Amino acid sequence: MALNGFCRRRRCCCRRRSAAIAACLLIALSVFSDAPLPAEAQRPENWPPPALLKMAKPFHDTCVAQTGVDEAHIKEFSDGQIHDDEKLKCYMNCLFHEIDVVDDNGDVHFEKLFYTVPMTIRDKLIEMSKGCMHPEGDTLCHKAWWFHQCWKKADPAHYFLP
Repeated sequence: MALNGFCRRRRCCCRRRSAAIAACLLIALSVFSDAPLPAEAQRPENWPPPALLKMAKPFHDTCVAQTGVDEAHIKEFSDGQIHDDEKLKCYMNCLFHEIDVVDDNGDVHFEKLFYTVPMTIRDKLIEMSKGCMHPEGDTLCHKAWWFHQCWKKADPAHYFLP
């Protein structure tokens, strides 16, 4: 009986000690690391440009109708976190095809894409595309999603999904 009480108290102390060590490690990493702790990217107040959203609306409406994607999933991916949703992936593929910037293999024709967007965002799109050239995925929808999640990771403050 006495041993059971000892073990319970010891486990409690060990848990507290483990939590304290973990807290110290986090503090040390944040103080001595060159890299800042991750933070949510803050989107500029006037971004995305309203004129661009207006221009993209017919493509958006067509692709929502074709894929049945939930508007909330589009908004969450655009403004929030990257998440996996098949209809959303196919919505992204539909946008590429409607704008006519992708081939039958799911490869984006970047020159064509860059010239379809207004100058106000072209430089940002070129910059975020630098590391996003060779899509991965088994289907056209998966390849389209790969591009979008790559762009979002490259520049979360300026990425948006219409």
